[in-house]
Amino acid sequence: MVIKTHLWEFHEKELGATMGEFGGWEVPMLYTSSMEEHNIVRTAVGIFDVAHMGRIKLTGPDVLPFLQKLYPKDMSKTKEYWMSGPTLALNEYARVKDDEMAYKVSDEEWFVIANAPYREKMLKYYDEVIKKYGFKVQVEDLTLKLAMIAVQGPKVEEVFEKVGAGWANDLHTLEFRMNEEIAGQKVYLISRSGWTGEDGFEIWAEPKAMVEIYRALLKAGAKPVGIICRDTLRIEMGFVLGGDEYGEDPTKFPPACCLRYGLGAIDWNKRGYIGEEALRACRREGCRWIRVGIRMKKKHARAILRHGYTVYVEDQPVGWITSGTYSPYLRRSVGQAYIDARYALFGDTVEVEIRGKRYEGRIFDFPLIPGRPVVK
Repeated sequence: MVIKTHLWEFHEKELGATMGEFGGWEVPMLYTSSMEEHNIVRTAVGIFDVAHMGRIKLTGPDVLPFLQKLYPKDMSKTKEYWMSGPTLALNEYARVKDDEMAYKVSDEEWFVIANAPYREKMLKYYDEVIKKYGFKVQVEDLTLKLAMIAVQGPKVEEVFEKVGAGWANDLHTLEFRMNEEIAGQKVYLISRSGWTGEDGFEIWAEPKAMVEIYRALLKAGAKPVGIICRDTLRIEMGFVLGGDEYGEDPTKFPPACCLRYGLGAIDWNKRGYIGEEALRACRREGCRWIRVGIRMKKKHARAILRHGYTVYVEDQPVGWITSGTYSPYLRRSVGQAYIDARYALFGDTVEVEIRGKRYEGRIFDFPLIPGRPVVK
């Protein structure tokens, strides 16, 4: 059954959004055009409705030990009122169940953001782990209670000053606060975070309060943007998506160490987490596949990279595209790929077969766009 976002009536009737299904939710797909909205986020400020993301509260004396068992990242290093992420929840084969963000209020109180398609699966998994190891942890799903938006773009600080929330500009990246006010409305949580590569904030609030916050942000110059451009933005940055870059099936996806996730998602000094044995076996043997970026030549702008396309070097198949799109910023096709580690050389040329014809591209590291903004 498809769940409607908390603000669906506001999006559809007041803002004229085109609604569609993603991850079991009916969400705004676009308002004008995906290319225009993409460039709004890269050059100004866009507002995403991201209520489809799972918002899960964990409380109890064993929350920290539970998270330490769940992730290969050392969660004990996280400071209070800071986020830790991305984190990778692994299965026994060291494949990724979900990539999540964790928010620490205290050792005994955390929040976890799960990806929309995996929220229910992860809730069941948490319960299984808690029962198996006897952890004293209570799990509360806040997803249907609280709306969530992401305000993203290089001019975001100007917008927050205009709505009387200049205090938020003092937050550092991955820092959060609770029980603040924006535009006269109570905010459950606000964090300096996002999934676009731009500066920005994510806000959790009661649905009625969120509508008023949204209106105030629009009046201050932000624009509504849909989930279609969210995908093009994340591909430009090299951010991963479940089902494309990762999954649990060991016959379809490489182990987590091949993701090149960064940000300490895997701490090799840590012991005792689920999937550790298989992950260390991969490290000892070496990664056969490496996730890299692909940028096609501008003259091949209409040859759009898509999931599953084969990558070649000298007529030798050496990998496959995991996700791709047309980049409005670069005005060319870009994508992510798993390439045989022997051929994963940054700057080297490759060919990608698209509808029976091969087109030339080049291997790049992430992000695929130059001049990524510096955030606090």
